[in-house]
Amino acid sequence: MPIDAAKALAAEPRTGEITWGHRDVLLYHLGIGAGANPDKPSPATDGDELRYTLESRLHVLPSFATVAGSGSPGVISGLSMPGVDVDLARVLHGGQRLEIHRPIPVTGRATATGRIAGVYDKGKAALLVMRTEVADADGPLWTNDAQIFVRGEGGWGGDRGPSARLRPPAGEPDRTVERAVREDQALLYRLSGDYNPLHADPEFAKLAGFERPILHGLCTYGITLKAVVDTLLDGDVSRVRSYSTRFAGVVFPGETLRIRLWRGAGEVRVAVSAVERGDAPVLTDTIVEHT
Repeated sequence: MPIDAAKALAAEPRTGEITWGHRDVLLYHLGIGAGANPDKPSPATDGDELRYTLESRLHVLPSFATVAGSGSPGVISGLSMPGVDVDLARVLHGGQRLEIHRPIPVTGRATATGRIAGVYDKGKAALLVMRTEVADADGPLWTNDAQIFVRGEGGWGGDRGPSARLRPPAGEPDRTVERAVREDQALLYRLSGDYNPLHADPEFAKLAGFERPILHGLCTYGITLKAVVDTLLDGDVSRVRSYSTRFAGVVFPGETLRIRLWRGAGEVRVAVSAVERGDAPVLTDTIVEHT
């Protein structure tokens, strides 16, 4: 069996230094659509949008943590850990959870420590939880968990792990917003470090079973968090404490995201769908916890 759960869990963590600056933050924000907010009459020069796009006013959307330092040590690094030997063509990014310990600075130098925190047997697939913990000289900054499915690698009788499925939110959403995905969105977003040709090369996308390149799931993840912060958290990125989601479907550049929001006690429940494909689910089991 290519995955040896005991060996993977016992492997020494991988540690590396990461750095970022205002240019990286600005590029990430543009990659998730900042400066094009349809709720603003002149978004490119709107004061609220300038907090994402002008270095003199800049704050950092917490989902930037998924690309800071190009995501080092990163998912690909984790897939080469001891005990893990898999075909990348069988790998599927199933979900993401981010915990923010304190606001991310605009410029930073930190240590990222990556390890496999869980290996679960889902029957027809194995589920790997790849955890990256990031800290600077002042202490912990964030913890990032990527849930990675490896198709065809389950069935060894191991622990199935906790269920990630949540009961759907009750009632009508408190707010519904729509965000257009530009035709070139994936081409811009990939400059933050994810150069997978699936998001740019039509021939590669066809080999992977898609009619054309798809948007990065983590780009949708960032677009959605920005919508939550701007719509229900008064534009205050420092209020976000954690953000988790399950990737339920793909998004094609040029489509429109419909983002439904339900307020709760210290949290926002979210559901995201693709408008042009009959509200096909994109993100489910999504929660933003906040102050």
